[in-house]
Amino acid sequence: MGRVAAVGERTRVAGLALTGVTVVAAEDPHTAREAWRSLPPDVTLVILTPAAADALGPAPQESVRPLTVVMPS
Repeated sequence: MGRVAAVGERTRVAGLALTGVTVVAAEDPHTAREAWRSLPPDVTLVILTPAAADALGPAPQESVRPLTVVMPS
């Protein structure tokens, strides 16, 4: 079974760590793109904040692996 990761602003993703989600804080577009590229291969689901999703563009949401979901605004 794969891991779940969350990428985005610390204030929006920090609480997910309490559920075992790997949290990667990304406060700006550059950091969000770096976080995406550095995700371990066993991550199968990525939760993105709207800002992180905007920084990454459509590619992650169009890919099959890892599965991505964007938090509501």
